[in-house]
Amino acid sequence: MTNVKEVIDHATIDLTTKIFKLLGDATRFRILYLLEDKEWNVNAIAVELDMEQSAVSHQLKKLKEAQLVKSRRSGKNILYSQDDKHVYEILHMAVAHAKHSHTDE
Repeated sequence: MTNVKEVIDHATIDLTTKIFKLLGDATRFRILYLLEDKEWNVNAIAVELDMEQSAVSHQLKKLKEAQLVKSRRSGKNILYSQDDKHVYEILHMAVAHAKHSHTDE
């Protein structure tokens, strides 16, 4: 029996590599990690990560454009949260791999 791999179209490849590029940035990784289990506003993220609010907003915009985070208005605040649980599966696997690789040294 032969194992036939599905052919992946160029648009899917382009989107997949874009996601990996976004996840490859330490700041965006840290933001996504925060947003996994609860909503955060920009100010709270900035304080937690010891960053400027404008820098956090810039990174959130990129993550939102890629549909990795979503936002909703609550009064005067805009709250951000995860938009794709699949991404967190990737993050958890990458962290597990990093920890495993680190302990093997």
